[in-house]
Amino acid sequence: MPTIRASDLPIRTSADVVGVRQAVRTAAMEQGFSLVDQTKLVTAASELARNTLDYGGGGTVHIEVITEGVRKGVRLQFADEGPGIADIELAMRDGYTSGGGLGLGLGGAKRLVSEFHIDSAPGKGTKITITRWR
Repeated sequence: MPTIRASDLPIRTSADVVGVRQAVRTAAMEQGFSLVDQTKLVTAASELARNTLDYGGGGTVHIEVITEGVRKGVRLQFADEGPGIADIELAMRDGYTSGGGLGLGLGGAKRLVSEFHIDSAPGKGTKITITRWR
C-alpha cells in the first residue's frame, strides 16, 4: 500500500490536539473526502488525540495519506506510553468512561472510521490505528 505522504505530530498539550485536528482535515481534503467524511475522520482523531493526552499522558500521532489500488485513504496511528487499558472490551462499550466523560470515546471513534485496531495492555501503553477510506 503506497504512502503518498506521512508526518508525525506530538500530542503533549490541548493545543496539540487542535493541531492534530487541522492536520487530519488537511490530509482528508487532499484525498478528496466529502465534508461529511472529513468530519467523521476529524471527530474520531480528536477523540483519540484527547484520550492520548488525558489517559496516556501524551504521545504521538503518525498521519499517512495512502492509496490502495483506486482507493484513497488516511491512516492515523496514535501511540502513548501511559498505563494502558486493562479491559479493552469494556473500554469499547458505549457508556463506559474511566474519566467522567460521556463514554462515547473508543466505540464512537470506531464507528466513524473504516478500520480500527487497538493494541494495549496494563503497563504497556496504547496504540490505536484507524483508517478512513474514501
